[in-house]
Amino acid sequence: MKITLKERKLKSGKVSLSIEYYKGSETTPEGKRRHIRENENLKMFLYGNPKNAGERKKNKETLVLAKKILAIREAEFYQGRFNIKNTTKAKRRFLDFFIEKTEEKSDSPKNYGNWTATLVHLKRHISPNTNFEEVDENFVKRVRQYFDKEAQTKSNLPLSLNSKYSYFNKFKASIRAAFNEGYLSINYAAKVKSFEQAESQREYLTFQELQKLAKTSCKYEILKSAFLFSCLTGLRWSDINTMTWSEVRDEDKSSRINFRQKKTDGVEYLYISKQARNFLGKRKDPIDRVFTGLKYSAVYNNEIVRWCNRAGISKHITFHSARHTNAVLLLENGADIYTVSKRLGHREIRTTAIYAKIVDQKMKEASNLIPEIKI
Repeated sequence: MKITLKERKLKSGKVSLSIEYYKGSETTPEGKRRHIRENENLKMFLYGNPKNAGERKKNKETLVLAKKILAIREAEFYQGRFNIKNTTKAKRRFLDFFIEKTEEKSDSPKNYGNWTATLVHLKRHISPNTNFEEVDENFVKRVRQYFDKEAQTKSNLPLSLNSKYSYFNKFKASIRAAFNEGYLSINYAAKVKSFEQAESQREYLTFQELQKLAKTSCKYEILKSAFLFSCLTGLRWSDINTMTWSEVRDEDKSSRINFRQKKTDGVEYLYISKQARNFLGKRKDPIDRVFTGLKYSAVYNNEIVRWCNRAGISKHITFHSARHTNAVLLLENGADIYTVSKRLGHREIRTTAIYAKIVDQKMKEASNLIPEIKI
């Protein structure tokens, strides 16, 4: 491949600079020779006919910068072609890089939690002095082998398939990032297969269990209100926790939430029932959070479990189970799968279809409720 700096005169009189990547030629089905070129617009311009010393100086500075970029592109090409690593970046320690990538996820509690959990495992397996010079396909395979055969939970049990899938994918994401940022000349993440993802069990409450929970006291009233609100609306913890009164619209005889989903960044308009609106309480200033004092912590998570135990519910219920509960109750009470998918903000209908399978199972169980007829 030939890499060159190209100039193109514009109607305005200025000259546009770009880098051309000439990749050879090929013969078309018609028997003609076609040259293969790609261009990178540098968005840099020269004065076509500089009129003074200032414009001539600007042209000179622009050309110097353009040629430096050209040199970088040539170096990047040869690094990839001959498997040459950036000698400076190759000295950086891998775990330091992974910690940096982990901290970039701190704005998303759930994702950040998965990255930090992955980091704990990587620290057990990878030497702190391992640098990018030692990262290759075999290195990635050894990490996969660790997650598959050696890694254990805090209870000294083997990792579940979904944990293997999640942790190894976070590791592979860091390898891809290292490749994109020039620490590696080859994307080794693409060379090693990920784990298959098992279909996760979605724990939910039946309507009778939800009724019992609503009548049972919870140590934190704000947590109880937020959880029951999620059961009635399907909103995620992240969206409930950050909801402000500016997002709550009371319109005539109905109410809706206009918000941007934290997980998908999509804008949603969600109508809510009168009972769900009552859980929000009295309207306050637009910038105030609706559920003041709600926070993500082990204390609140443990209280959900204790609250369920007091209600006689032995299932392992988390706050996210409220969202599952909403989906199942909607389907059981006649909502079509498309409507449920839109209300939950799913991008793909197949995500919602998992809840439909749960309802089908309940229908199957119901077929055996009638006692046998004695004949």
